[in-house]
Amino acid sequence: MSSAEGTADGGGVASAAAPADVAVLPTRFHGLVVAGIMLATILPLLDTTIANVAIPHMQSALSATPESVMWVLTSYIIAHAVAMPLTGWLSDRIGSRQLFLYSTAGFIFTSMLCGIAQNIEQMVIYRTLQGIAGAFIMPLSQSLLLDVSRPSRHPQMMTIWGFGAVLGPIMGPLAGGWITENWDWRWAFLVNVPLGLISLLVLYFTLPGHPKKRRPFDLTGFVLVGLCMASFQLMLDRGQQVDWFDALESWIYLFIALSTLWMAIVHLATSSNPLFDRALFHDVNFLIAFIFMMVVGMVIYATAALLAPMLQVLFHFTAYDTGVVIAPRGIGAMIAMQFANRMISRGVDPRLPITLGFGFAIWSLYAMSGWTLEVSLPQFLWTGVVQGLGIGFITMPIYIVAFATLAPRLRTDAAGLLNLSRLMGSSVMISVVTTLLARSVQTSHSDMGGHINASASAIIDTATAGQFREFSESALRMVDAEINRQAAMIGYVNDFWLIMWLTVAAAPLILLVRRAGSPPPAAAKPLATAPEPS
Repeated sequence: MSSAEGTADGGGVASAAAPADVAVLPTRFHGLVVAGIMLATILPLLDTTIANVAIPHMQSALSATPESVMWVLTSYIIAHAVAMPLTGWLSDRIGSRQLFLYSTAGFIFTSMLCGIAQNIEQMVIYRTLQGIAGAFIMPLSQSLLLDVSRPSRHPQMMTIWGFGAVLGPIMGPLAGGWITENWDWRWAFLVNVPLGLISLLVLYFTLPGHPKKRRPFDLTGFVLVGLCMASFQLMLDRGQQVDWFDALESWIYLFIALSTLWMAIVHLATSSNPLFDRALFHDVNFLIAFIFMMVVGMVIYATAALLAPMLQVLFHFTAYDTGVVIAPRGIGAMIAMQFANRMISRGVDPRLPITLGFGFAIWSLYAMSGWTLEVSLPQFLWTGVVQGLGIGFITMPIYIVAFATLAPRLRTDAAGLLNLSRLMGSSVMISVVTTLLARSVQTSHSDMGGHINASASAIIDTATAGQFREFSESALRMVDAEINRQAAMIGYVNDFWLIMWLTVAAAPLILLVRRAGSPPPAAAKPLATAPEPS
């Protein structure tokens, strides 16, 4: 039967069965499988940002220094980035079903360990293990959703997956703020346990999987890519603390990253069994999607990383209120994904919704670059909705076109690389905007302080200065505090400008995207029907 053939034969038969609208991994429990996969997917996405809100409480409870507590975030991201390239090989080696179940179970267990950690050393170790376990969930969930669904339902599946991919990091601060204010910071991790167990139970009984394949492990490629990712991430995370390239530490990280990147490129291009199938890099849509995912990571994560401290420090919002203000981005994204899904399902060129997405994203960032300390709540909300529309119109169509011209056997590797691209884009941009913010604040404070000095000295240099010395010092502190607020606002505006212009620079790549139904280029045609490795 065709369904059985599609399941057993991998790439070649699945490609032949696709016109007959048959899933690669047919299942009688499609709805339950999708629900279980998405519940498991949202957990690591939430954990990426939910821990940010709990950091101050965690620092106090674990008696950690500000520098050491930041390793709670850094260790998770580095482990995530290093482990994610293994997804494709592990999926073939032990089976996609087994790997997804093991990853979900591992994430549940390590989340519990994080919730009961007694000191900062334990927390960093457990977060590293949690990052490794969660690294495989994202790419596997994406490829499995496509494999268990008929090709005609792929746009719908990418819409559902996109909801989780966008809502997770946006709702993380909201959930984290509510949990830390009403319960305890440990529940930011322990909440994963009951939700994860529900997902694990559903998937254990309903999730189908690909058969195991013998695939040689590219140890050299993995070591080179892992060293490159780890050193690059360390440079980004440690750069601001050690004053970037004024410190030897940053140069060492940069040297290791560039050296291993060059060696990895040469190795992956010449190896007989590379870590990633080279057929991926023959597909134009995949390459464009790889770049677009970096842009999406920059817009989603970097903007959220800026908004949270800005709202709390400059506008005195609570952690929960900050989450409420950021949440409309999720509403806009959900609306846009639904519209983009309908447009593509009716044969609209995917470049149209992607273009709309870039238009909305640029519009929102332009509006944000004009904010002042007098900005009102409605302005926060409507720019959030508009930015969410942009994210939704970009994310869902680009995932569809990225997978539309790839053979099913390449989906897991492709999903891993796309998620790695999004992760690295967000890491790079967060480091850049954080550094730019700090330096803009210093420069703006110095500039404004020079203009304030004369007026401020007039307050002190009066005949009654000695009598009211205490009052004068208080007045100076108030003036300095206001200068700090204005300088910080200028710094945030400069960051929004930078993100906007980077988004503008990426927009012309839309012209290179091919329609989902167009044939692949000649060089890639044989790869779609190539036999699976024995």
